[in-house]
Amino acid sequence: MQASKLNAIAALAAGLAFSGLGLSGCATTSTGDAAATSGNTVTASAAGVGQRDLTPQEKKAIVDAVAPSLRNPAAAKYKWAKFPMVVTESSVNYCATVDAQSPYAAYSGHQAYIIEAQVIGGHVASAVMGLIAGGKDFTIVTTMCAKYGLDPKSAS
Repeated sequence: MQASKLNAIAALAAGLAFSGLGLSGCATTSTGDAAATSGNTVTASAAGVGQRDLTPQEKKAIVDAVAPSLRNPAAAKYKWAKFPMVVTESSVNYCATVDAQSPYAAYSGHQAYIIEAQVIGGHVASAVMGLIAGGKDFTIVTTMCAKYGLDPKSAS
């Protein structure tokens, strides 16, 4: 029981380390140097930019970032959020959900995740895991998402 509490705290701390990350069913990009230093982000929809589905290669980059956090990555069922049509930054935050087994039983099932996507030529080239949480801590992720005007439950 004590170990699971420590793991939950570690997961939350990892998420806070990525405080500039938006959570949810869409990506966020910073709005220039001032926004980058203040941690402000703007969602694609707020910027008036269209959204698109991820390509198979982009999905693979995200799966490669999320999979190490799962117990049985081959059985995971991803729900994908839309991605901005136009990305002017070299990295953006992306969040969605995955149905999967966690190494920690309390987190298994529906989990929200945050990754930082490295973008080249407007497409996700690679990604780094920020935070993944399920179970009762799914609420923590959705609350953090709401701060950015995002909702991880919008992924389909």
